[in-house]
Amino acid sequence: LCIPRAADLDETQMRAVYAEATGYCERRRAMLLIDVRETTTDLERAQAWMTANDSLRHHNAAVYFPRIRVPDPLNGNRPRVVGASGTIAGLWARTDASRGVWKAPAGTDARLRNIDSLVYLLTDLQNGVLNPLGVNALRTFPIYGPVCWGSRTLEGADALASDYKYVPVRRFTLFLEESLYRGTQWAVFEPNDEPLWAQIRLNTGAFMQSLFRQGAFQG
Repeated sequence: LCIPRAADLDETQMRAVYAEATGYCERRRAMLLIDVRETTTDLERAQAWMTANDSLRHHNAAVYFPRIRVPDPLNGNRPRVVGASGTIAGLWARTDASRGVWKAPAGTDARLRNIDSLVYLLTDLQNGVLNPLGVNALRTFPIYGPVCWGSRTLEGADALASDYKYVPVRRFTLFLEESLYRGTQWAVFEPNDEPLWAQIRLNTGAFMQSLFRQGAFQG
């Protein structure tokens, strides 16, 4: 779920919108992509934003810094500064299709498409400051260009030691929950006896085995 305009609200309204959105995502087994404010233009402001919005931490949410510049077709394709949530949602979808939901949507193959540049260029040391806070960095590297260089949920701060520290882990568990929920609807009104249990074990086992063969449980 992306709500880019929420970042334009004042702090109180923004937190209220994102709190409602987080609850909705938890009920729907979805993820929320949070955008930082347009005034969050450097490392110090990013740290201050995270401190001020610590209440937004949730394992179904993720935030990316910095904001990005994209061509605006309504303004002669001149660069326009926007939140990164839409671009990151596209990256997640592309990674899901090519590698699977269990693959971290980050690294040199996680290139950010259709963007001009990043608002702020992070160094390795600055990246090392944001990562332990649970803020995912967007970086620019020679040859590769702009890429996503982080894959943590907002519960991914080192101090929290959450089981859902990483985006692919959380999204994979949500994928399993939703798939098993939808895939067993046929059993609701069947006679509750041994043949039904055996059929459920067979269906679930086949589904999990197919994921295993794709490398979903490697390691």
